[in-house]
Amino acid sequence: MQLGGTQWGTVWLAALLTLLLCSSLKGQENSFTVNSIEMAILPRNEVQNGENLTLQCIVDISTTSHVKPQHQVLFYKDDVLFHNVSSVENTESYVIPHARVYNTGIYKCTVILNNKVKTTEEYQVCVRGVSDPRVTLDKKEVIEGGVVVVNCSVPEEKPPIHFTIEKLELNVKGSKQRKKKTSQNQNFVTMKFTVEEQDHAISFQCQAMIFSGTHMETSKSIKSDLVTVRESFSNPRFHISPKGLITEGDQLHIKCTIQVTHLAQSFPEIIIQKDKVIVAHNRSIEAQFSVMAMVEHNGNYTCKVEASHISKVNSIVVNITELFSKPKLESSATRLDQGEVLNLWCSIPGVPPANFTILKEDTIVSQSQNFTKVASAQDSGAYICVAGMGKVVKRSNAVWITVCEMLSKPSIFHDSRSEVIKGQTIEVSCQSINGTSPIDYDLLKASNLLASQKIGSNEPAVFKDNPTKDVDYQCLVDNCHSHAKVVSEVLRVKVIAPVDEVKLSILLHDEVESGKAVVLRCSVNEGSGPITYKFYKEKEGKPFYQTTLNDTQAIWHKAKASKEQEGQYYCTASNRANLSKNVLQSNILTVRVYLAPWKKGLIAVVVIIVVIATLILAARCYFLKKTKAKQIPVEMSRPAAPLLNSNTEKALSDPSTEANRHYGYNEEVGNHAMKPLNENKEPLTLDVEYTEVEVTSPEPHRGLGTKGTETVYSEIRKADPDFVENRYSRTEASLDGT
Repeated sequence: MQLGGTQWGTVWLAALLTLLLCSSLKGQENSFTVNSIEMAILPRNEVQNGENLTLQCIVDISTTSHVKPQHQVLFYKDDVLFHNVSSVENTESYVIPHARVYNTGIYKCTVILNNKVKTTEEYQVCVRGVSDPRVTLDKKEVIEGGVVVVNCSVPEEKPPIHFTIEKLELNVKGSKQRKKKTSQNQNFVTMKFTVEEQDHAISFQCQAMIFSGTHMETSKSIKSDLVTVRESFSNPRFHISPKGLITEGDQLHIKCTIQVTHLAQSFPEIIIQKDKVIVAHNRSIEAQFSVMAMVEHNGNYTCKVEASHISKVNSIVVNITELFSKPKLESSATRLDQGEVLNLWCSIPGVPPANFTILKEDTIVSQSQNFTKVASAQDSGAYICVAGMGKVVKRSNAVWITVCEMLSKPSIFHDSRSEVIKGQTIEVSCQSINGTSPIDYDLLKASNLLASQKIGSNEPAVFKDNPTKDVDYQCLVDNCHSHAKVVSEVLRVKVIAPVDEVKLSILLHDEVESGKAVVLRCSVNEGSGPITYKFYKEKEGKPFYQTTLNDTQAIWHKAKASKEQEGQYYCTASNRANLSKNVLQSNILTVRVYLAPWKKGLIAVVVIIVVIATLILAARCYFLKKTKAKQIPVEMSRPAAPLLNSNTEKALSDPSTEANRHYGYNEEVGNHAMKPLNENKEPLTLDVEYTEVEVTSPEPHRGLGTKGTETVYSEIRKADPDFVENRYSRTEASLDGT
């Protein structure tokens, strides 16, 4: 039991020590560092297409741990991650079996350890060459004009790929046809080739090219299987009859034939040409051309056989012997006047026994070698000669004969329904009704050539002109006739000139003496008569004088001018060339009428007399008013005179008023005293004063001998001191009763 207890104690002690050791280990962290990282390219950086390529990433790591740390290794191509692995080994490899062009690029690898990252430098890897392309055909036997489909592919490569396919002829150097095409999304292309008639045994060669970095990688050129070409039809053959020498008049047969293979789906077209002119054609195995042989049938004949893309050609030269030469037609003259003799004759070199016929535009005019007649206008035309021997008939060249009919005297005219106004365009027509055309017309204006025309018929020639004055026209006509030019009559055209530049002027003097004549002249610079003149006085709507003359001026006069003729005048002038809205108006002229000197003197004398009389009358009136003004203040100082308007009524009813009458009171004078002093119209400023005066009057119940005294207030208006003084003295006198 004790031994067992000892053993268990030992176990617990070991466990305790282990725990302590683990605790101590946990308290100490392991340290890691990446010393270096590099990449190895095996077997080398540049390999041939199809070789194996190995990429090695070698990492050197230092650590305090007894256990190798786990790290992450990443492989990149052109900065794109393509392989990722976790490892505790120092070296990690990536194998690329059968390297291709697309494996060309820049490689690198990266190691990641506890958030520590380290990357190698970049390594350039090149794969040279392109794998061999594969060429397949849709058929190994084809007829001419058929189509062969060629497929070229590079299964191991990736697009884009540029393909070149060539068509080769067996035992012939160089390619007959080449096509190029780039495939952007696939590693193959399909192209169609048409088989031509010259192809017999052909093959196709394909080459692939891929752009890698800065250069192009190219594959080997791989040939396809041989393709056998069969003819769809044979080369054309000519058959000419008669064989040997061919003479004019023989029946000529030209035939072109071919042989067609049983593989052909349709017959080709056969065409026979002579100097590019098609003379026969047929869609069969033959075509033929048959004609009576003539010299013009000599030449080169071509037979073409065409079917789709196939065309085969053969040529032959045909020679024909001439039986007789082409006839020649001659004339004494090609241009004759009407009435002259026309001579035509036909001839053939060698003078063979031939039959002759002379024709005018397919109408027989003679069946012999010669033709003679007096020419008329109807004989103009084209003449030919026909000569025949047996079946051979030949035509001569055409001879054009012109028989000229003399021109009739031309007529000259223009539209005379309306008058010709200066500056307007008129049409002058010339026409020669009879005569051979074309006709040359010359228009003369005042004996000078104005214009010329050539008319191809007997229609009139129309000339345009803008005459500015009366003018004579004449026309000359000429044609192929030998006669001199024919002259027309003279056409006289009267041109109406519109009124131009109206002017109003006064004759003698601009200022007219009263009683003498005033003369106005309205004139125009230019204008055809009759001209209507109208004279106006300004601000008057109607003319005061109107006349129509065939002259360029009109006169208006007034025998004895007065002030009524003074004012502003203008005139208008118009003729039939002026429309109503185009009536021209003259300048405005001012006319002044002045008095005669003796009238001015008489008026001056009368005015002076009137002025003197007026002054005398005014002076007389003035002195009379002044005398009356001196008398009125004396009268106003009397006691009976009313002082105020308000006391007037009382003064009249008072008994003293009656008493005052005995002292020589004048009612009229009293009335004057009541009127304002300014009635004298004297520009005086008067001051009013009141004077106390004692007046003796009889008492009412006493006799006349008894006197009494009474105080009277008198209103005195001051004027000048002398006037007041004088008035005062008068007052004193009246108070004394004297």
